[in-house]
Amino acid sequence: MDIHGKKAAIVTLGCKVNQYETDAMRSMLENAGVIITDAGDEPDIYIVNTCSVTNMAERKSRQMLHRAKRKNPNVIVVAVGCYAQVGKEELAADGHIDLIIGNNKKKDLIKILEDYEPEGVPEAEVLDIASDRSFENLCVDHLETHTRAYIKVQDGCNQFCSYCIIPYARGRVRSRQKEDVLKEIRNLAEKGCREFVITGIHVTSYGTDLGDIRLIDLLEEISQIEGVERIRLGSLEPGFITEDVLGRLSRLKNFCPHFHLSLQSGCDTVLARMNRKYTTEDIREKCRMIRTFFDTPALTTDIIVGFPGETEEEFETTRRFLEEIQLYEMHIFKYSVRKGTKAAVMDHQVPDQIKAERSDILLAMAARNKKAFEEAQLGREKEVLMEEELRGRKNWYVGHTREYIRTAAYSETPVDHQIVKVQLKTVSEDGYVEGTLAAQKKKC
Repeated sequence: MDIHGKKAAIVTLGCKVNQYETDAMRSMLENAGVIITDAGDEPDIYIVNTCSVTNMAERKSRQMLHRAKRKNPNVIVVAVGCYAQVGKEELAADGHIDLIIGNNKKKDLIKILEDYEPEGVPEAEVLDIASDRSFENLCVDHLETHTRAYIKVQDGCNQFCSYCIIPYARGRVRSRQKEDVLKEIRNLAEKGCREFVITGIHVTSYGTDLGDIRLIDLLEEISQIEGVERIRLGSLEPGFITEDVLGRLSRLKNFCPHFHLSLQSGCDTVLARMNRKYTTEDIREKCRMIRTFFDTPALTTDIIVGFPGETEEEFETTRRFLEEIQLYEMHIFKYSVRKGTKAAVMDHQVPDQIKAERSDILLAMAARNKKAFEEAQLGREKEVLMEEELRGRKNWYVGHTREYIRTAAYSETPVDHQIVKVQLKTVSEDGYVEGTLAAQKKKC
């Protein structure tokens, strides 16, 4: 198929790694002469970068794929990514999908599209991801905006948590060569990007398959690149947090003190059933250490409620622990049975009503914690990377502080895609902190 001049739309579901891979596929398509358009603009090719982390994510992936074919029976529908990897047979039998491209095959997207010939039978390009040890070296050479770039440095996971399908969808730990990471960041920094989010499926395992380099070493080299104003990290395993690592991070002038600790539960017996490799005492100590090295860092986490066998006493243990460690933000998830995982066949599955009740309790705590953290910052002057105009408010711009506090400020002149100093004034009910613009620092 001749794809030059054709229109393509890409929809992304799931994590930051998926977003990076979508950015890379967009670059590949544009370089091949494909016109990137919106899903509603009758594209010739419709690509869904799917997610498989929960059954709901798979359902949303299927809905996106079906919707495209219903709107335009002639569109070429392409399922890419994690659900394409683990659900190949389901997708092949679906009838709405033309191409199925698994993980570690996205780099071949252009060739797969060019070789495609509509014959009524879905074509699948899916590797045995468990035995593939190569890193899929995608690259983002430009972005639509100059605010923030996700940089994928690692893929795969060796942890096999009992609730998680991702090791089966992504394979084993594979790290990207340092030189490729640095080259991509240099290029994007030269084109105006100033914040880089270093991400991976299990990003703290970066380098364990390469030899004598680890994530902290990579971060130190990234920090030296001209034009890199901010470095932000994705989800962190607690084992990454040591006094040596924190000391080295605290010396990086462009490191953002925002630590997303992958916790999942605040009860040791639940953590053991999840096959997590730490205890609540480990987490308590990591939080203390971070707060020793950084002034008011933002600590955030993910929590699963209603894991199989979770008793009222275990949930209450989690609730008390979370009250104690006082995190800035908590993302609360109700446990979802994921076929193919150990947890899916565990005894004593928790009823949905109880999951919902426990979720509501922690969501209320999360809202209180978030407001308390933001109120404690009022009166301080913060650097804010402004991203866009605030919808519905003329001359107001919104962005994030280094701690990832969503901040809005009024400016007579445009400040989007700029780093400015803002004195924080009030916590808005609309989900951001309002402030007063102090002085423009740097144009991005």
